[in-house]
Amino acid sequence: MFSETETTALMARLAQHRALGAAPAHEHAWLIAHGAIRHLAVGEVFMTRGSSAQSLNVVLAGRLAIRVDRGAGSHKVIEWGPGDVSGLLPFSRGTKAPGDVVAEEATEQLELSREHFPELIRECPTMTAVMVHAMLDRARQFTSSDLRDEKLVSLGKLAAGLAHELNNPASAVVRGAKLLNESLDTSEAAARQLGAARLSDEQLATIDAIRAMCLRTAPTAMRTTMGRSDREDEFANWLADHHADERCASVLAETGVTIEAIDTLAAAVDPAVLNAALKWMAAGCNVRTLASDIEAAATRIHDLVGSVKGFTYMDHAPTPEPVDIRQGIADTLIMLGAKTREKSVRVELLLPVDLPRAHAVGAELNQVWMNLIDNALDAVAVNGHVTVTAARELNRVVVRIIDNGSGIPTELAGRMFEPFFTTKGVGKGTGLGLDIVRRLLTKQEGEIAVESEPGRTVFEVRLPMAQ
Repeated sequence: MFSETETTALMARLAQHRALGAAPAHEHAWLIAHGAIRHLAVGEVFMTRGSSAQSLNVVLAGRLAIRVDRGAGSHKVIEWGPGDVSGLLPFSRGTKAPGDVVAEEATEQLELSREHFPELIRECPTMTAVMVHAMLDRARQFTSSDLRDEKLVSLGKLAAGLAHELNNPASAVVRGAKLLNESLDTSEAAARQLGAARLSDEQLATIDAIRAMCLRTAPTAMRTTMGRSDREDEFANWLADHHADERCASVLAETGVTIEAIDTLAAAVDPAVLNAALKWMAAGCNVRTLASDIEAAATRIHDLVGSVKGFTYMDHAPTPEPVDIRQGIADTLIMLGAKTREKSVRVELLLPVDLPRAHAVGAELNQVWMNLIDNALDAVAVNGHVTVTAARELNRVVVRIIDNGSGIPTELAGRMFEPFFTTKGVGKGTGLGLDIVRRLLTKQEGEIAVESEPGRTVFEVRLPMAQ
């Protein structure tokens, strides 16, 4: 109980309170009569993560903040200062703190125990309405924070997958460029030797004819490791017998050049010229091969960047539009390619060519595919199987993601879409993915359902079809 002086002072402070100041004086008086003042020191933990809120808190002075870490790093989600209401609010379903609530400044608040809520709703309708609005604003803030965290987690997956995918072609470009410079140096040195040899037209014609053979495809035997090794040994022995540079063997073996052809060359030119001619031809062939390899690697990088651009819809406004689901799923699988290969998972796409487009926000829809396919890859064992199917059903586009993992236990199936619920080990899941998926689909008038039994789990997504 407060003294008359304390009550008068509190009435004055509540009249100036940003959230509750407009409420009638008799409601302020009721709140004071049933509440209690609490002081918090700087750094004091008011609530711990997972604990249940037991009171409504009217912040009179100071500042409280709640920080959470959902896999994207700890950050401040929401803070309350003078003029705010926090804690448990009337009609709120969220009763557990997602993180520690800490006093960032010396704080004073008026607390109302939850046992008084029925009477509060009956006796103080104006304050109750204000608190309901505060609850809705808080829910929007937490939702926005959840989406931000999930986007950061998805971005991390995207970055990791892209780094894996880019590593091989980028390394191939660097390696190919280095070898290309070496081959060009060898080719120029050999060309100078041939120029100084003053070869006849017949000799030059022989060299050109054999060089043309370099551009042909190697014999069928080269398609096997054993055949490639035998052919390279054959060229190495020939070069050794003719005192030529044996390093040319690996390059010549991969071309259409034959032993009979270089026998003809050996008979047409002097031994000193023979080595220069072979090095010039081998270097020229190697330059072309390396250039093709660099082109292929650069094309792969270009395609990956294109897939990222398509996956993120970076050049599209975040508004609903006709979305090609087939392309979105293909881009998603490219981003998850490293994880798929790591577990040797066989991913089967059964997407009809004439699949209608969906009416959705493309970037958000791809975030849905990323979460669901990534979960399927986590669920299956090594050498597992994931199938993605799609079909038109009436005016909806239906996508099903099926995995042959161990399934979802029956007692947990009903909780799959709850925020912060995860069946993954500690540190491996935030419990936000499926909740975010549900929210994104609801926002786009879509639906999601799950059916599971040992060896078969199906996530079914239904989307409105674009008109």
